[in-house]
Amino acid sequence: MTYDVLVIGAGPAGYVCAIRCAQLGLKTAVIEKENLGGVCLNVGCIPSKALIAASKLVDKIKHADLMGIKAKFDGIDVAALVAWKAGIVNKLTSGVGLLLKNHKIDVHMGTAMVTGKNKVEVASKEGKQTFEAKSLVIATGSTPIEVPGFAFDGEHVWSSTHALAPKQLPRRMIVIGGGYIGLELGLVYHKLGTEVRVLEFMDRVLPGMEEELSKEMGRSLKKKKIEVFLKTKAVGYQKNKTGLLVTAEVEGKTQSFECDVILSCVGRKPNGKGLGLEAVGVKLDERGFVQVDPQRMTNVQGIYAVGDLAGQPMLAHKGSHEGLIAAAAISGDKGAAFDPACIPAVIFTDPEIASVGLTMAEAQKAGFDPVEGKFPFGASGRAMSLNETEGWVKVIGDKQTDKILGVHMIGPEVTELVAEAALAIEMGATVSDLASTIHAHPTLPEAIMEAAESVHSMAVHIFQTPKRH
Repeated sequence: MTYDVLVIGAGPAGYVCAIRCAQLGLKTAVIEKENLGGVCLNVGCIPSKALIAASKLVDKIKHADLMGIKAKFDGIDVAALVAWKAGIVNKLTSGVGLLLKNHKIDVHMGTAMVTGKNKVEVASKEGKQTFEAKSLVIATGSTPIEVPGFAFDGEHVWSSTHALAPKQLPRRMIVIGGGYIGLELGLVYHKLGTEVRVLEFMDRVLPGMEEELSKEMGRSLKKKKIEVFLKTKAVGYQKNKTGLLVTAEVEGKTQSFECDVILSCVGRKPNGKGLGLEAVGVKLDERGFVQVDPQRMTNVQGIYAVGDLAGQPMLAHKGSHEGLIAAAAISGDKGAAFDPACIPAVIFTDPEIASVGLTMAEAQKAGFDPVEGKFPFGASGRAMSLNETEGWVKVIGDKQTDKILGVHMIGPEVTELVAEAALAIEMGATVSDLASTIHAHPTLPEAIMEAAESVHSMAVHIFQTPKRH
């Protein structure tokens, strides 16, 4: 069978690309090895956020007495919780299937192997089929990295996938990796009653995030009585009479930790190898990422790569945007290029974290003269009414031009608030634009407005030493 476009992988990058190709009048097909929706819809973004929402509700019930509400928490029906989560996943993946069908996109289930510049062989239970296309889009995503000595088995050592479908709640958990996946899931289990300890190799949690956000999260974990061991390398584990015994090097000294289950979350690796890409001349780096140009085309004419496979950041929304760019380029749009002013990052911890644009250090390195303003949620009436006053909003602007360079937030619902900041940066707005925009009261976004005012030492609801004119 011959197509205009053949997309390998039906995750957020692949299925979005396929739908846009069909909308642009291209005969399109998708090849998927496992499930429509990829990691994000099936074992990533969506199911994890469902469990996060459930654990947050449990936490609210446990602390409802702070609002004068007498509520009794009777425990968790784990099977029912997992079934509820699975129902959400099923609705979304079924919706993706229906969208592909309505756009007349053929779906071929099986394992793909690129056998030529325009040829793909698909192996399934029914046998092997060969398909041809003018353009190939590789969107095969990524998989969790295994730590040496901690091979995933679903019983003693869990990946993030295993953590999303527990048969029962463990009493004690060791989380290897203090990045966003480890902290998101670690906090879920903490709120559901599991004793959680985190082992992080670097000198702070969330090492890839803006430094002050990382430090604030560290303080928050300490308040929650979640032990975090920094500069720690997990070495191995063994079974004992009471569970598991994890051995680690904490700042160079050997230390042991008892637990019932180990959750290993140290990052993900791209699924670039084993697809036959090298045989047709596509360049991959040593980590397995495919090199692409601004149109997301590889070094081989007519072969594109989008999503996790195309490099950092490995985020679903970045992949979806790349899918749209690749589709436009394939359809003949010579102006199509992946050139966003910023890509927002969101972390659904408690408190939530969101970051977009440059940090102070990055802005200085880029040659700007950055200045920052900060507003605490402790001074927000809306945050007080939600009983969620932890955290702050930081706005970074350029002193010379007043242009917004970055916005970094930790606090209630900041994963929603970041959209305003991303739009402002994408449109080239100034700090004054953000400060002079009327924000509804009482709402959480007022904190962004006040943080922008704070850049100029003019925030109303916190005291700042007035500038002399």
